[in-house]
Amino acid sequence: MKNRDAILEYKQYLIVEKGLSQNTIENYIRDIQHCITYIEESFQIYDIDNIEKDHIYQYLKEIYYMSERSIQRHMVSLRQFYIFLVKENIVKVNIMSYFEIGKKGQYLPEVLTLDEVTQLIQSIQVKDAISSRNRCMVELLYSSGLRVSELCHLTLYNINIQKRFVKCIGKGNKERIVPMNQIVCQLLKEYIEKYRPQLCKDTKTQYLFIDKKAMPIQRDNFYHILQNLVKESGIQKHVTPHTLRHTFATHLLENNADLRAIQEMLGHSDISTTTIYTHVSNKKIIEDYTRAHPRARKKE
Repeated sequence: MKNRDAILEYKQYLIVEKGLSQNTIENYIRDIQHCITYIEESFQIYDIDNIEKDHIYQYLKEIYYMSERSIQRHMVSLRQFYIFLVKENIVKVNIMSYFEIGKKGQYLPEVLTLDEVTQLIQSIQVKDAISSRNRCMVELLYSSGLRVSELCHLTLYNINIQKRFVKCIGKGNKERIVPMNQIVCQLLKEYIEKYRPQLCKDTKTQYLFIDKKAMPIQRDNFYHILQNLVKESGIQKHVTPHTLRHTFATHLLENNADLRAIQEMLGHSDISTTTIYTHVSNKKIIEDYTRAHPRARKKE
């Protein structure tokens, strides 16, 4: 079977049988395609059953420059791909079984301070439809901890301004309800009633956040929007949509929110995923102690 056909078969399997989210499927396929493209260009191998472990080994050497987490993600994607290929008798040997996936190192997500969040949000002055939309998107990510994919897929039906909650569909098509604060609700009300119709024009769409052509904002679109907003705000940190999600969870934990409640709001199926924020919070405690305690401070 040709490489591209094997990838298409796997993609169909992920959609139909595994029922994974579009975002997860795209990540898997992107990683696999990256590897296959390298092998095709380097070794001119276009049939999946002609790929050998040495080709994978050379590919892994090629991506050494990536972060540890990125390499691990590529390894997981390829391993799952080959499990499928063997199961479907597309290949006879799972060549990924020759490679071990290293243990994940502890990863502490970068977060913004409350002052930095305020600086970012207040720099977005609402003066037209675009600035109103952008302000709402940033406010909503920070106030509710949504994933960027969840934000982009929101419709008018997902927002309940009167009862102050947002309903979203997360990973595994799991639905959850997350509270919204009064400030976000006021901004959303103004955006929906006054500014969003200017973006819709004569087009009918139920998507909440849309561009000038009334098309829903995409992940990449929002990433670039956020980068420009951060630059204009003067914040020096590298801020991504996920930074706002991390910041949401960390600020809740630092203000004594229950870890189980944070798990529910983030949509984590396993609370062990949520506990990373306890490490972030503990890191801040250590930094505060080192800075403030007389016996911990370095002598002048």
